[in-house]
Amino acid sequence: MLPCCRPADVSVCDSELGPPGWREPLDCVRASELCNQNNQCSSRYRIMRQCLSGGDKERSAMLASRECQGALEVLQDSPLYDCRCKRNMKKELQCLQNYWSIHMGLTEGEEFYETSPYEPIHFSEEFRHASIISGRRMSPCSEAGKPCNPCLDAAKACNLNETCKRLRSAYNSICSKATPPQATSANQEPCSRKRCQKALRQFFERVSWELSYPLLFCSCPDQACAERRRRTIVPSCSHQERHKPSCLELRRTCRSDALCRSRLADFHMNCQMTPHSVTSCPHDNFHGCLMSYVGLIGSDVTPNYSDSSPSNISIGLWCSCRGTGAQEAECDTFHRDFTHNTCLSESTDAKEKPAEVTADRDLLQQQIAANANRILQRCINTPSFC
Repeated sequence: MLPCCRPADVSVCDSELGPPGWREPLDCVRASELCNQNNQCSSRYRIMRQCLSGGDKERSAMLASRECQGALEVLQDSPLYDCRCKRNMKKELQCLQNYWSIHMGLTEGEEFYETSPYEPIHFSEEFRHASIISGRRMSPCSEAGKPCNPCLDAAKACNLNETCKRLRSAYNSICSKATPPQATSANQEPCSRKRCQKALRQFFERVSWELSYPLLFCSCPDQACAERRRRTIVPSCSHQERHKPSCLELRRTCRSDALCRSRLADFHMNCQMTPHSVTSCPHDNFHGCLMSYVGLIGSDVTPNYSDSSPSNISIGLWCSCRGTGAQEAECDTFHRDFTHNTCLSESTDAKEKPAEVTADRDLLQQQIAANANRILQRCINTPSFC
C-alpha cells in the first residue's frame, strides 16, 4: 500500500508529496495489519477493542482498569499510535475506526478538541488550490451590462459536468422525497435522513471541489439568491429536526460515530481560531478550513447558513444551548466555533473573493514571514506571551 515503507520503519515513510523533510504517516489500515502480525500487539489490540465496547459509563470504567491501561501502553509503541488516514480513501471508515481504537482510549472524556485522524493539508497544496480558484473565477459581476449571479453560474457549471449533474440530482431527489404517510409518526423524520446524508457525502466526495464549492460559497446579490444558497444542501431533510436538540447532545451523537467524530476533529484542527497568524486560521490555510467544513456536510453535525441574509453571512448548527444548565458555557463554546469563528468566516469570504486574499503568493508569504517575526519579537520582549 505504501511501497516506500521499510519493515524497520513502520510508523512513517518518506513522501514526495509533502515539503522537504516531511514524512508521510502510515495509514491506519496498514498499521492494523502490521500490528496483527505481532503476537503481543495483536493480543493487546483485541483487549483494547473490548475496552471500548459498551456505553459511555461502561467504557469509562473499563478504560480505567489495569488490563485496559496495560494494553493502551503497549499500543502506544505500535504502528497504530502514529497512523493517519487519507480523506476519501478506499477504506476510510475502517481506517478511522482503527485510529480511534487507540485514540478514543487516550481522549475519552478529557479533551474538548481532539486531534484530527487525517493527514495534514500542506501549505504548498493550499497555495496551489488558491491559484486554481483565482484562475477559474469567472464572475459575471466583472462584465459590465451583464446580470450578476455567481450562484446561478455555479449551478450552470455543475449541470455542464456529467458527474456533478448526476450526483446533485441524486441527492436532491433523495433529500426531497417524503416518507410514506403510512410510515410517519409524531417523532419520525419527514424524509430518509440517513440516505440524504449519505447522498450529500457522496456528492462532495466525488465531485471536484472547483464545481462543488461555488455552489456552497457563491456570493449573492439579494435575499432570494441567499435563500437558494441556504437550501443547497436541503436542510429540511439533511439536518433540521422539528425541535432543535442540545448542541452538546449533537456533539455526543457525532462522537459516537467514527466518521462524524473524525470530521469534527478535523474541523476543529483546521478552523480553530489562532492569534498567531495573519488570517486567524491555523498556518493561514483557508483551503484547509473549507475542506474540513465541507467534510462535515452529511454528518450529524452538518453546518449551514443560519438565515437568508446576502451580506451579513452567519453560519451555525441546528442546535441550541438552552436548558443545558451547568454545561451551558461548554455548550456555548462548542456552538461559537461555528457562529463566531473568524477563521471560518474569512475562509468563506476568501472563497467568494479569492483575488483579495490569494492573488499574489509571494505577497502572502511575505505577510506570514513578517507576522512570524512580529510574534518572535513579542516572545522575546514578553516571555509570558509564548
